[in-house]
Amino acid sequence: MKNLKMICNAVLAARIMNATLVLPELDANSFWHEKSGFHGIYDVENFIRTLRYDVRIVESIPDIRKNGKAKKIKPFQLRPPRDAPISWYTTVALEKMREHGAIYLTPFSHRLAEEIDNPEYQRLRCRVNYHALRFKPHILRISQSIVNKLRNQGHFMSIHLRFEMDMLAFAGCFDIFTPEEQKILKKYREENFAKKRLVYSERRAIGKCPLTPEEVGLVLRSMGFNNSTRIYLAAGELFGGERFMKPFRSLFPRLENHSSVESSEELVENVRGVTGAAVDYMVCLLSDIFMPTYDGPSNFANNLLGHRLYYGFRTTIRPDRKALAPIFIDRENGKTAGFEEAIKRVMLGTHFGGPHERVSPESFYTNSWPECFCQMSPRNPADKCPPDNVLEILNSQLEGEGNIDLDTSTQTNSTTSVGR
Repeated sequence: MKNLKMICNAVLAARIMNATLVLPELDANSFWHEKSGFHGIYDVENFIRTLRYDVRIVESIPDIRKNGKAKKIKPFQLRPPRDAPISWYTTVALEKMREHGAIYLTPFSHRLAEEIDNPEYQRLRCRVNYHALRFKPHILRISQSIVNKLRNQGHFMSIHLRFEMDMLAFAGCFDIFTPEEQKILKKYREENFAKKRLVYSERRAIGKCPLTPEEVGLVLRSMGFNNSTRIYLAAGELFGGERFMKPFRSLFPRLENHSSVESSEELVENVRGVTGAAVDYMVCLLSDIFMPTYDGPSNFANNLLGHRLYYGFRTTIRPDRKALAPIFIDRENGKTAGFEEAIKRVMLGTHFGGPHERVSPESFYTNSWPECFCQMSPRNPADKCPPDNVLEILNSQLEGEGNIDLDTSTQTNSTTSVGR
């Protein structure tokens, strides 16, 4: 789901430069081995239509006519700096775009600063993230079928159980695994991440390790959830397998995933890789309670937290791993007295999905409060909620200006393309 942030930033970059945006390329990363492009995951028509008042979007770089012949524009490849400020786009990028007619920004993950002192730019990110980016109909259909079947039996909780090889290798949390498993994790880390000194005991003590499935179960039990709780698991292949799942399953036997709930042929054909993650995303979004077990650099969990906040402050359980770490370490060392009460105290200090001030390093995509929330009686008119018929008003304004040709009247004669 890391593509969500990249796409939001791509739209904003095009808006900043007043450029036409070519439909972004998606990062089918090495872990998923997935080739689905934008068309395979998202509703392209909805994406273009929803953003038509913000940015002109095309599916490919348009031809130009020279001496009566159509000719392809070759975009100039440009590497944005990490967390680039707006000024980089209005100077360096814009200059190259004017010079070459089109630019290709790659790589584009984390290439536009999150904290921008411009509320309208931040609101545009939310329009992209929560309105324009809609999954394809077959993904929504499968997701809704799963949710309906789960809801037929009552309320349910979803858990993003982040205990897969890539995240464990990234976190450097190896010591709980067998020597053979540690070799696999270390090899994956060497091949995919920068070299860094990592000491398991130090990482764990400051909450840098993902919660194990058993620790997740113990947190929920301490909060009062019992073995009748129905849980939908959004997870890839858990590293270490059944050895780690068994303690969790003994605490919460009513576990489901997309395959156990929905066994249709359509699901079997469409839940591989990123498409399967999209189904899990929608089920987690619609669940009564959502719990991420590792929301560090996990784009899936972070975006879901922001999405649930945006759509009515939906309940989330967000473990404070740093505060929980010493409690779990004491338990492993035989100090079990007051364990559940200590867990409860930590968890009562979390937000449970309610509005709260965003404090670094919390991401804008995890918490877009207050920029993306309008006010009924604001002190600043810019924060006022738009009228219910805002799209009708915008349409009438365009019609009143003579059916404005967005190709020539509101855009520069330049194109920006965004890649991985």
